[in-house]
Amino acid sequence: MYDYIKVERVEPAVKLSQERVHNFKEIYEVFSNDTVQTQASRCIQCGIPYCSSGCPLNNNIPNWLKYIAEDNLKLAFDISNETSPFPEILGRICPHEKLCEGACTLYDGHGAVTIGASEIAITELGFEAGFTPEFQALKEGLSVGIVGSGPAGLSCANFLLRAGIKPVIYERSDKAGGLLTYGIPGFKLEKDIVERRVNLLLQYGMELRLNAEVGKNISFDELLNSHQAIFISTGATEGKMLNHEAYNKNNIFMAVPFLTHIQKKILGGKFDASYLVKDKDVVVIGGGDTAMDCVRTAAREGAKSIKCYYRRDEISMPGSKKEVKAAKEEGVEFVFNKMPAQFLMNNETEIYALQFNHTVASGEENGRIAFVEQEENAEVIEADIFILALGFDQEKVKYLNDFGINTAPNGSILVSEDNKTTREGVFAGGDAVRGADLAVRAALDGREAASNICAFIL
Repeated sequence: MYDYIKVERVEPAVKLSQERVHNFKEIYEVFSNDTVQTQASRCIQCGIPYCSSGCPLNNNIPNWLKYIAEDNLKLAFDISNETSPFPEILGRICPHEKLCEGACTLYDGHGAVTIGASEIAITELGFEAGFTPEFQALKEGLSVGIVGSGPAGLSCANFLLRAGIKPVIYERSDKAGGLLTYGIPGFKLEKDIVERRVNLLLQYGMELRLNAEVGKNISFDELLNSHQAIFISTGATEGKMLNHEAYNKNNIFMAVPFLTHIQKKILGGKFDASYLVKDKDVVVIGGGDTAMDCVRTAAREGAKSIKCYYRRDEISMPGSKKEVKAAKEEGVEFVFNKMPAQFLMNNETEIYALQFNHTVASGEENGRIAFVEQEENAEVIEADIFILALGFDQEKVKYLNDFGINTAPNGSILVSEDNKTTREGVFAGGDAVRGADLAVRAALDGREAASNICAFIL
């Protein structure tokens, strides 16, 4: 080790922007075996591994870097998959610069170890070699019902299977994966990657019931009577709105429905053609990763022009810098310090423009620089399509309170430290509890809930 002195940090090779905007394939190449070994050799094996502390899953990063550097792929694969439910997925979508890599001792000065790309390579090379995580034989008569198949639900299912308990997932959509399938575009996470992991869980005993919406075509009472415990991971997909009306207009889209219908089109499923943006001027409002997903999707869908408006400055954007850079390369124009003020209508069904007020920095608010509007500097921006990517709230699931499961006024499910709800035998986690958050934290909740469920039923 200690090769960081003579080996520079290397990023995965990226496809040219003029090529990648014509498809939804991932834009980054996977490290070869030689490259991942070389990059992993840069790890200095800290006595206190800050990278692991920076990872919500507390992955044993130094160990799997050590073993892949020593050409022991099997051990690196096993260690990586021991604490993470799907390293090849989280390695692709985690904001590493804000988590493990941002906490790396080498981050300032030498450049952090390329942890995310190495994590992907280890699992991909392991799958190619025929490796799989170890799962126990299923224990007779034990099952757990899981509501939702997003990151928290799949994570819980993974760790239940590894403990020998059968998970039965109830998913209201036509495909498993939640936001991994319909919320994150293929240029960040190709869908066969998600499908492969789902199929692996099915192979080892998970049961998956699609088009099964709890509270609608299957009752929650039926779940309670069918399983020894329940895990609720319904996510947070309700888009936040602006403080003025017009959401029933034909050309205002919320981010999740837009991304979902485009992904359904790509997968050959049934989709709403009104979400198509080809040859249209598109304005996206927001500064997070979902906004970047929307602008980059619009680019691939052939939009005539794409502008992203954000109410703060570029430094304050909450999204990944890597995503912003990629969007700029793909032709997206960014406009900062602009606050949406009001929609302007040209008839009863369509908006032709949105008025923005300029914002300026003024003091601090909740630890961040505050920005205030200046109405005298209003600007009217015309567009064909307006997409709102302003963050997400939980759905208010009606049946929860009927079964003694307490929720906060915003719809968040209330849980104790061990993921228990106020109904015995019912656990919850992920965005349904936290609010909209990172997939890796939802995966953590699924893992911890699986452990707590095992303690409850075994």
